[in-house]
Amino acid sequence: MYVWSKRIVISLLVLFGILEVVFWVTSSGGEASLLATRTTHWMALNYFLLLVWVFVWMFDQARVRGKNIWVWMVPFFVAPLPTLMAFVLVLQRRAK
Repeated sequence: MYVWSKRIVISLLVLFGILEVVFWVTSSGGEASLLATRTTHWMALNYFLLLVWVFVWMFDQARVRGKNIWVWMVPFFVAPLPTLMAFVLVLQRRAK
C-alpha cells in the first residue's frame, strides 16, 4: 500500500506539532469564544463521526493485513491524525 511518502508524513507530523504549540501558546482561556454554541456542537459531532469512520478504516486495514489494531487505540484517542499517519507508514513496510 503506497499512500504517502515518508517525507510528506514527517513534514505533516512536524507541522501538526508546530500548530499544536502555537494553539496552546496563543489561547489564553480568559476571553469568551466568538463561536455560537451550536457551531461548536456541530464541529464536535463532525469530528467525532470522522474519528469513528477513520477507526473503522484502520480496523479493516489491520484485519486484512493480519496486524494488531488494539495497540493503536490509546494513541488514536490522544492524537488521531498523527496516529493515522504512523499507522499508514507501518502498513507500508514490507514484510521480511
